[in-house]
Amino acid sequence: MPVSITDARAFVDRVHRHHPAPLGGKFAVAVARGEEVVGVAIVGRPVARRNDDAWTAEVSRVAVLDDQPNACSKLYGACWRASRALGYRRLITYTLDTEPGTSLRAAGWRIIGQTSGKSWSQPSRPRIDRHPLQMRLKWAAPGSDTTSAPTGAA
Repeated sequence: MPVSITDARAFVDRVHRHHPAPLGGKFAVAVARGEEVVGVAIVGRPVARRNDDAWTAEVSRVAVLDDQPNACSKLYGACWRASRALGYRRLITYTLDTEPGTSLRAAGWRIIGQTSGKSWSQPSRPRIDRHPLQMRLKWAAPGSDTTSAPTGAA
């Protein structure tokens, strides 16, 4: 079901295990039990500049209430269908390397890379790390174009 970015952010802030809600997003989707929202996903521009090629979107947060079987997989599938309908060719997300990725695998996603888990802070661009510093796995939705964007994209 549709949900506003504002309502999705509030849900993430209440439910997500280790991250606050992202500041914004392109769109959000929700899964409900009856009239009660039991999970949300927020999709936005890729955080890493190298992925931001105008053809790629990123699932930045998924948050689901406990005891909601298959809700995460449903959200990942809905995010990919909505992204394709908007013209995106690739949808990515990241998980901590300690997370099993069961919902992503169930939705047909595959691992396409990993991060070092190091801080993005540099002397020329200092940052405050507000997230777990550990390796992450990079996932792509089924059928996502994993090549670089066509020339002239942006």
